[in-house]
Amino acid sequence: MHHNIALIPFFLAVANGQLVGTEQAETHPTMTWSECTGPDSCTTVNGEVVIDSNWRWVHVDGGYTNCYTDNTWNETVCTDNAACAQNCALEGADYEATYGASTNGDSLTLTFVTEGEYAANVGSRLYLMENEDTYQMFNLLNREFTFDVDLSKLPCGLNGALYFVQMEADGGLAANDGNKAGAKYGTGYCDAQCPRDLKFINGEANVDGWVPSDNDANAGVGGRGACCAEMDVWEANSQATAYTPHSCDSLGLVVCEGESCGGTYSEERYAGVCDPDGCDFNSWRQGDQTFYGPGLTVDTNSPFTVVTQFLTDTGTDDGTLSEIRRFYVQNGVTIPNSESLIEGVPGNSVHKDFCDAQKDVFGDVYTWEQHGGFASMSAAMAEGMVLVMSIWDDHYANMLWLDSDYPVDSDPSLPGISRGPCETTSGVPADVEAESPGATVTFSNIKFGPIDSTFSPPA
Repeated sequence: MHHNIALIPFFLAVANGQLVGTEQAETHPTMTWSECTGPDSCTTVNGEVVIDSNWRWVHVDGGYTNCYTDNTWNETVCTDNAACAQNCALEGADYEATYGASTNGDSLTLTFVTEGEYAANVGSRLYLMENEDTYQMFNLLNREFTFDVDLSKLPCGLNGALYFVQMEADGGLAANDGNKAGAKYGTGYCDAQCPRDLKFINGEANVDGWVPSDNDANAGVGGRGACCAEMDVWEANSQATAYTPHSCDSLGLVVCEGESCGGTYSEERYAGVCDPDGCDFNSWRQGDQTFYGPGLTVDTNSPFTVVTQFLTDTGTDDGTLSEIRRFYVQNGVTIPNSESLIEGVPGNSVHKDFCDAQKDVFGDVYTWEQHGGFASMSAAMAEGMVLVMSIWDDHYANMLWLDSDYPVDSDPSLPGISRGPCETTSGVPADVEAESPGATVTFSNIKFGPIDSTFSPPA
């Protein structure tokens, strides 16, 4: 999954520090969700959300001097990775005014561009918390996860994403002496792209080898990346959607070095310890162009419910993940996921036979199995994963991998190339930010429980 960094003003420079600043109190917006034992038996859980530390202002501890400005580090205080962590403080967030993130009861709304006092913020990434210092951990095995989404105002080139990654519950606080901020300040991110745009990893800065981005005024790529398993439950805009597990060789956050990280941020995509492509189910890519979109079977002009079931081979909690199944509910009607219409790739869910057939017919590089496939994803789920909700644009591939023809130099009539109805010229971040600053996604009514406990399945 591709990730970009928010566009933050010179004063609120994008960065992730490890000391804690005192200029802005960190008060998390509250958000409720439900734990269910049956369709009509759910208990409300009082949670909260925190914004990722990469979006926060980082400054010299006890002062106002930026440690990071635009997309470069302050070389005076950030002479190396360790010194930078010792000198720099991570500041609290004004969620709505600066970052365009607001909660109301069981809902979270993320606004794409927010005009702050000093400049504009673009995009955000937030995590669900159990309490102010701890991320809410989910074990998805033999469970289903359900939420409502409104992405009627989310055009081509944007991604309103809801997914799980295998972060530490405390954001790496206990394991890393340099990290004094922890989950309360949104530290500890990792995913299957082994992102190298993170300003700090495991309590140290990512200064060494940092190269500023040539098309993102506030981002860059450092010498290290942070890898971990990722379950993309929902990557979508109003035109296209996909769900995709990404396996990794080992459990937890693994630090990678330079080009060996692989993924989005490296020249050699498949060099790393994680599977950057995953095994995806995108209804349009699987040949059904009438299923998802404005006015279609799942009508993105209005809100709907997304149900994802994580089935095990034994049907028990200690089994191995074997199938990921999808349903939608809209206007009281339960809609099973679309069937794949690609010859030789039958089915409407993600499982081993589907993945094997899809990768073969599409001619994709098949790294899902190489990195452990369903077995390693199972192990990550059993350890517990953190819920991420984000809105972002794509400075690497303009989101064409989700909603257009990709790669753009391939024949769109070939199986797997066409992924959505958007033009291949769409999704350029500068264009999307200028044309659709008010784009939003709202996630609400999260429910979690045993299979068939969060909705009424079809008879």
